[in-house]
Amino acid sequence: MLREIIRCRGHENVRATHKSTLEFTKEDYLTPRGDCILCIEADKGINDLSEEFKRALKEGKRLLIRIKIADLIDEVLAEGSPRLILEHPYSMVVRKSDYIDGRTLAIKANKAARDIDRRIVELLKNPKTVAEIELIILD
Repeated sequence: MLREIIRCRGHENVRATHKSTLEFTKEDYLTPRGDCILCIEADKGINDLSEEFKRALKEGKRLLIRIKIADLIDEVLAEGSPRLILEHPYSMVVRKSDYIDGRTLAIKANKAARDIDRRIVELLKNPKTVAEIELIILD
């Protein structure tokens, strides 16, 4: 099983209200306009994922994104694509659409930021909250 673990933390400006995207970023700040961002100071961006993991995504394999804080868990299902670029130093964006740029981790997701469990989002409004994001290749 191919798997990557990302750790990131909350920020007082976490809104997670975007209707079509969900983002994790290595950046250490968040403005109120970043309404797709779930957490900041991630310990990985797309460039940090293993080549084997990226190859599986480019083969079109499905991706399970498991967001965990303590005993709360939410899951997002998305798809890879041969069109993925997978080159960005600090961002990972999951999209409901099939739009692709360098920051795109996966497309055709079943959830965006606004669909994430609101208990998780509330916890991520606290900068001391640490989340674990587990990325699992399914196929």
